[in-house]
Amino acid sequence: MITLALPKGRIFEEALPLLARAGIIPSESPAETRKLIIGTSVTDLRIVVVRASDVPTYVQYGAAELGIAGADILMEHGGSGLYQPVDLLIGHCRLCVAAPVGFDYAGAVRRGARLRVATKYVQASRDFFARKGVHVDLIKLYGSMELAPLAGLADAIVDLVSSGATLKANDLVEVEQIVPISSRLVVNQAAYKTKHSRLTMLIGAIAQAVSR
Repeated sequence: MITLALPKGRIFEEALPLLARAGIIPSESPAETRKLIIGTSVTDLRIVVVRASDVPTYVQYGAAELGIAGADILMEHGGSGLYQPVDLLIGHCRLCVAAPVGFDYAGAVRRGARLRVATKYVQASRDFFARKGVHVDLIKLYGSMELAPLAGLADAIVDLVSSGATLKANDLVEVEQIVPISSRLVVNQAAYKTKHSRLTMLIGAIAQAVSR
């Protein structure tokens, strides 16, 4: 049995048509079942539904041979024990620095000011600011990043941005883009060796579905 770990939410919804083009169709509607393990139209392939941040861990430790994860999640995870053979071209957004309207972010950076930055992407943020030589105190939050500057907790935030509507609604503006984000197919390295033939077929089918 091959297990594919899929994240809940937006990426799941965008992945379903892609998987269908690869001939992989869930046996039950994910929107209508509470099951976390779902069979598929492929006899030896099942889906496990997990939190987005848990996908790389399930694949790394062999609880799933395959998974779909955003590049942001993979940056935080570090990618240990994983192949990333296919960019699925779904889940598009960008990881950005945002600050309150009127805050002179560029000036603060030029002056060498030490900035307080709220984010759940601590590793990616640390690497980004270190490359730029910007001094920051990173404050880890798990949600509602936009609230941090409004409440005086942080000078800026690092978060995913799609349309920018949430930033605008909270009087924040994007001041720097860190990296564009999309979702990747990830594969357990050990499983790729022991189940090479079967996984190669599945990876190939998914890659072809991306190019259609």
